Amino acid sequence: MNPVDKINEKLKDMISNLLSKQKDNGVWNFCFEGSIMTDAYMIILIRILELTDEEVLVKSLVERIKSQQESNGAWKVYPDEDGGNLSVTIEGYFSLLYSGYVAKNAGYMRKAERFIQENGGLSKSDWLTKMMLAITGQIKWPSIIKIIPIEIMLLPSRSPISIYQFVGYARAHWIPILICSNLNYSYVHSRTPNLTHLQGGGSDDEDQRLLEDMQNLQLYFKNALKKLAGSTENLKRKAFIKAEDYILERIEENGTLYSYFSASFFMVFALLALGYDKKNPLIGNAFQGMKAYLCRSADQVFIQNSPSTVWDTALLSAALQQAGVPHQHASIMKASNYLLSRQQQKYGDWAIKNPDVTPGGWGFSDTNTFVPDIDDTTAALRAITPLAGTENHFKHAWNKGVEWVLTMQNDDGGWSAFEKNTDNYLLSFIPSKYEDRVLFDPSTADLTGRTLYFLGEYTTMPQESDVFQKAREWFEHNQEENGSWYGRWGNCYIYGTWAAITGLKAIGVSSDNPLISRGVKWLLSIQNEDGGWGESCESDSKKRYVPLHHSTPSQTAWALDALISASEIPTPKIEKGMHSLLSLLEASDWRSIYPTGAGIPGGYYIHYHSYKYIWPLHALSHYKNKYYEIE
Repeated sequence: MNPVDKINEKLKDMISNLLSKQKDNGVWNFCFEGSIMTDAYMIILIRILELTDEEVLVKSLVERIKSQQESNGAWKVYPDEDGGNLSVTIEGYFSLLYSGYVAKNAGYMRKAERFIQENGGLSKSDWLTKMMLAITGQIKWPSIIKIIPIEIMLLPSRSPISIYQFVGYARAHWIPILICSNLNYSYVHSRTPNLTHLQGGGSDDEDQRLLEDMQNLQLYFKNALKKLAGSTENLKRKAFIKAEDYILERIEENGTLYSYFSASFFMVFALLALGYDKKNPLIGNAFQGMKAYLCRSADQVFIQNSPSTVWDTALLSAALQQAGVPHQHASIMKASNYLLSRQQQKYGDWAIKNPDVTPGGWGFSDTNTFVPDIDDTTAALRAITPLAGTENHFKHAWNKGVEWVLTMQNDDGGWSAFEKNTDNYLLSFIPSKYEDRVLFDPSTADLTGRTLYFLGEYTTMPQESDVFQKAREWFEHNQEENGSWYGRWGNCYIYGTWAAITGLKAIGVSSDNPLISRGVKWLLSIQNEDGGWGESCESDSKKRYVPLHHSTPSQTAWALDALISASEIPTPKIEKGMHSLLSLLEASDWRSIYPTGAGIPGGYYIHYHSYKYIWPLHALSHYKNKYYEIE
């Protein structure tokens, strides 16, 4: 069987399989699987709220957490992580103790204890874990957090330093945390485990150094707050009210904050700190919304941080259309109608820095109604483009979406994920290892590339437009010396380079242009012996390419898609890559579940259960459509 026959056969199988998995309302529900963090936090929350009727869920999550533990007692956030991850090990250990179903002296728990102690203890954990430990009474609130006054809520968004200089998803975590830290709040009851023996050392010295570095910031806060009218006590009261209002105004219809499990977890503690009873409907609704993020895979259940329903549905609909499923097909129509229903109509936090445009974006999850992002918007727009040419209601939605995307271009020429021009590094004092990628929302190669791909392939915007010229200049300034680009929301340099090449090609950049030729050369230089591509999550924290030494389906598909975009003929390297991709799609092992989505560098990575379908389907179709006649 020749390669094209194999591709046709695989496309036919994948299309049939995907159509059978679609729900009646037009969506595809694939799991969004991260580390054990969300499972651990759910157990902790159930015990804090004393929800005695959730024992089945607790036991299920306990089994999932135990199954993820390594032989050395640690937990990891990606399979090839060296040794283990201290923060997630602390979270796993603490939650298992809190569950009441695990004995502290069990062998695997002693191993976890030893790993925590040997790696510096609680004081060496990452900031989000430290916040959880402080809220549950395991450590004192770090001085570096307590020094940020709740009055920061009163500083206007135009202020050089304000809460609005963070990206929205960071604010949604930090504001509940600031409420708790400023009230010196923690919640401990009779069943709360005691981890004082695992404190470790060094945090006081580190805090002191950070506090010394923050003297200028302290002075800024002091002077800025002096300009606010009112007594110190009155200002603090107003700030707490504003922080509370911020949270209440951003609770989604399903009860969650910003539609994120992790933000909702900290929100519950903030509400308790403000005096809300554990039985308050706001807390009950939040828990039910978080519980609804439960996903079942094989024989295990786990908690998703934010289900990827809109993202998966938009990408799968567009990929199926590229594979030859007509847009009039019942499946595509159902998906398009669903996507139309999820276009957002509310002014969210994105409007703070982009106030003069009508809402028109799409969000990530089904429950998300006011947190749109560029990636989901361009994915949804691609999926509905054919209908926008024939049906007025789709055309109206499409026009609003395109306008929203165009107005979200940053001043530097690129696009970020959620908000415009949110890259104020004056706030880099916050104790996060990767504040440039966690607290802020800078332009990235993956967002900029995929936006260009949409605008170049699906609109009639002229190639000489200022929008394209500014974006092209951004890519010139941000290409690595080796020819690659860093991708923020996927792993990592393969991801960014794929998006950059396909985006630049879509706006008419020649394959001979050094921007593209250098990117192609880099991709070819890292091709594996089996013809595929694979990159370790370690690249994300090291900020340099780290090979996985194995090939994965999604990363192989990304690289191939980029090479196909840049080559007019199917080169031997592309052919070898296609053979590898077809082989990977027949396999069923760890390579197909290796996390290739990125959340927190070094701390949270995602295995999208949809990716083994989406990106291979895209690459196979692109290969066939470009090099062979569509049958």
